[in-house]
Amino acid sequence: MRKVEWHEEIDSTMRRAGEMASKGCESGTIVGAEVQTAGQGRHGRTWESQQGGLYFTMILRPKVEMRDLPVVTLALGLGVADALQMHAGVSVDLRWPNDVLVGEKKLAGILTVWQEGAILAGIGVNVGQAVFPEELREVATSLALETQKEHDKQFLLRAIAASVESQVRILESSGVNAVLRLFANASSYVSGKRVTVELPAGVVIGTTAGLTPEGFLVVRREDGTEMTVTAGGVRPANNH
Repeated sequence: MRKVEWHEEIDSTMRRAGEMASKGCESGTIVGAEVQTAGQGRHGRTWESQQGGLYFTMILRPKVEMRDLPVVTLALGLGVADALQMHAGVSVDLRWPNDVLVGEKKLAGILTVWQEGAILAGIGVNVGQAVFPEELREVATSLALETQKEHDKQFLLRAIAASVESQVRILESSGVNAVLRLFANASSYVSGKRVTVELPAGVVIGTTAGLTPEGFLVVRREDGTEMTVTAGGVRPANNH
């Protein structure tokens, strides 16, 4: 049986999972919550964690090298996307590295942290939200809005966890290239998509041109030169 520690409210499932990982809890252990008061997003942002969403951190101990962490991130996105398509009846896209989208709106986000040989996979899925704060309305959606149905969060939690573990097993047994291929097939963002990339030095506009062997995104700039994007901040270019 999988160990799931469930909280009505917690500051951050990531923080609690980190404590449990450092005490040696087994792979597959989950910390989940109805509400997070200090949910973590990428690049130090907060993740809006109100009632209605599914918020959890999964502790994984995959047999991979630390250098494979970017590909683990892709595998996590695949696992979440597969589970939602199979069990929630939505058709999704993956925006590199691992945002799960319906159309261009975000349905689920994933944060990956490496801690002393364990991977903390923070997963947030918008399940039951009927409305979003104004600043998120254009960019976020939920299973309730997309399917007009209610979804059992505990069922989804277990389905996503099982799907994530199966993608990690593919990485362990078949290697990095297998996951890169699966991701390229599942994501409209990997190749031929015009995007803007937010970098510390400014915004670059270009067209995606595949993945590097390490799992990073290649973008061909307007002048034909190529750059490798190693962290998120990729958005569709609004045809300007």
